[in-house]
Amino acid sequence: MCGIVGYTGTKQAYPIILKGLKRLEYRGYDSSGVALLDKTLKVFKKKGKVAELEESLIGQDVQAHIGIGHTRWATHGEPSDRNAHPHQSASGRLAMIHNGIIENYAQLKRELINNGYSFTSDTDTEVLLNFIEDIQHNNECSLEEAVRIALKRVTGAYCILLIDAQDPETIIAARKGSPLVIGIGKGEHFLASDASPIIEYTKEVVYVNDYELAIVKPDELILKNLGNEKVTPFITKLDMELAAIEKGGYEHFMIKEIFEQPETIYDCLRGRLDAAAGTITMSGVENNIEQLISASRIVIVACGTSWHAGLIAEYVIEELCRIPVEVEYASEFRYRNPIINKGDVIIAISQSGETADTLVALERAKAQGALIFGVVNAVGSSIARLSHAGAYTHSGPEIGVASTKAFTGQLAILNMMALKMAKAKGTIADEYYRKLLAELQDIPEKVGAILKNAGELKIIAEKYKNASDFLFLGRGYNFPIALEGALKLKEISYIHAEGYPAAEMKHGPIALVDENLPVVFVATKDSYHEKIVSNMQEIKARKGKVISIITEGDTVSPGLSNDVFAIPPADELLAPMLSVIPMQLLSYYVGVAKGIDVDKPRNLAKSVTVE
Repeated sequence: MCGIVGYTGTKQAYPIILKGLKRLEYRGYDSSGVALLDKTLKVFKKKGKVAELEESLIGQDVQAHIGIGHTRWATHGEPSDRNAHPHQSASGRLAMIHNGIIENYAQLKRELINNGYSFTSDTDTEVLLNFIEDIQHNNECSLEEAVRIALKRVTGAYCILLIDAQDPETIIAARKGSPLVIGIGKGEHFLASDASPIIEYTKEVVYVNDYELAIVKPDELILKNLGNEKVTPFITKLDMELAAIEKGGYEHFMIKEIFEQPETIYDCLRGRLDAAAGTITMSGVENNIEQLISASRIVIVACGTSWHAGLIAEYVIEELCRIPVEVEYASEFRYRNPIINKGDVIIAISQSGETADTLVALERAKAQGALIFGVVNAVGSSIARLSHAGAYTHSGPEIGVASTKAFTGQLAILNMMALKMAKAKGTIADEYYRKLLAELQDIPEKVGAILKNAGELKIIAEKYKNASDFLFLGRGYNFPIALEGALKLKEISYIHAEGYPAAEMKHGPIALVDENLPVVFVATKDSYHEKIVSNMQEIKARKGKVISIITEGDTVSPGLSNDVFAIPPADELLAPMLSVIPMQLLSYYVGVAKGIDVDKPRNLAKSVTVE
């Protein structure tokens, strides 16, 4: 959560910070602010989106060569001007921005109140900032040393950037559990939550690790650990392009990213899948193949949309590899003292690679001897660095808050992984293996065919945009797609929606069915098709509105449906990569029809770096 950006150098800081905040706004948009240091320290902040901050600063003195900026997703304290970042210390000398949660802030706040401090906000950030200033005052030490001492007392996650009115060149930064990347320029440095604000200026970056502190000046970058020992910065070249984080003529990032999927899935498969040769090349799998295929258990940990990808992987891995698979919400897994045995395999799935709940779960599992395999999109992310092995989805930056192309990239990776493991284990017939490889190779083209008919879903969305509830039903491999369809609609349209296995409908949800309830069936041709047709009849008999996602050539389902959308045929193991596309489009078009900002749905943020 929250976007942070900083600059120190020879250029004007404010335009760079403002543009960076706009690119980071997907990480939070309850409020935003900037702190600029010229002859004096100037702090400007505003409830609402970055555009409202920008408008409020027209005519203000924003001249400065150093500054920090923040766009907020509220944790402690409601969205408001006073709770917005940056915060100033009691003396007014320091300004700080913060991504994360300080869990022991209440204890620290009591100590500071006893020392005579008062507070102007409800945030944990202001507490940490005054704690740092109190240490600096009492110990007569540098700001760097005060930060180091303070962070040894702090419990929780953080990425912080501080500037000092008495030091017009230096930004002090530190991280634990929340990402920080530093861009290296000529006589200038850029700091941000991720690389999107930096790519315009430099492709040389340093990813700061947990428990590291950075002292950043225009012409100097010093990294230290909390023990005050210097750390050699590891410079990485970004492979991101500026065009990837622009809308490119689309109205929203979400629809752009939906329509990018033929290319992003192809990019995920490219260099790995060779259907003609019958091979899959994945070094992360190959280097650990014995441990993978001999695992007594595979545990998949993920959150949100990534959890749905894990559910599909459970079906596929158990079917092809005959290895027991459990799928866990990372947020629950880390708290319930799970049984992890040496030799277990943990597959962590995350778009950002920074999901706090998933990271903590992995650290615990790794300490207990499990092999950690990461499936992430963001190169250089925390989960990627924590894992023993893994695979990138190569989906490119995903700016829209609701995940779309990252999900299909995850499915592509997980399907290839399952196929490679099954081949090595000898649990799949060669003929079926080659058939699935050929079908997987054709998925990008089939997704492109679906997108050509996107206008049909726009018409359906307009028809049902005023519904107060939706029900999504699927069976087998498409049950998680029903869950994903419901989640997308909730996220983007604010319509209450539930996803269920179609057979479970009669065990409760059927009580909701009346002439006003739209019921979306993921009813592609598979081994469950006759059963799901029966479920359609049950809804139809109770006057529910049936919307069916069907396979081309299906002549039965249309007769039971009020609306249908057809997709190309595919083996049932791979069908979710196709059937999810109409779910994404439906939620997008409903949200747009309702006038909602689909890229920034209320209360949500893209990268969930708090627990």
